Amino acid sequence: MATPAPRSDRPIVDGVRLEWRIASDVSEIETIVTEVTTACANAGYSQRVCRLNVPVALTEAIANAIMRGNGGDASRSVRVCAIVGQDMLCVEVTDEGAGFDAERARAMCDDPEWLEREDGRGVFLMYALMDKVETWCDAGHTVRLVLRRT
Repeated sequence: MATPAPRSDRPIVDGVRLEWRIASDVSEIETIVTEVTTACANAGYSQRVCRLNVPVALTEAIANAIMRGNGGDASRSVRVCAIVGQDMLCVEVTDEGAGFDAERARAMCDDPEWLEREDGRGVFLMYALMDKVETWCDAGHTVRLVLRRT
């Protein structure tokens, strides 16, 4: 079961900070998604956001970190940090992998060969459901998902 990592000492203004460090095990995803979604609901985010945008995008980001970034290696970990504010949700998912070109993966959905592939849809969904998706490598690969409350 996913257990929250020690909380940061950094103050959060107008929001809640949630953090976890988990083994690369997909069974850990549901607990994190539920807690982030509940925090969004408690902050007044819409039902659509809480039932679709957040769970799908966050599940995809964590699953990619576990399965692609860490290759499913349970000895490697994934860190998730979510800040649920009144105006914005920001989630960072960091794995121990080398990363990938998210813009290239996103563009592949326009390629007719993409329709025959069994992967690549997660990145497309993250971009479709979030206002902003950023990725970078620095002591692991990080995906940042940003959703503004509307």
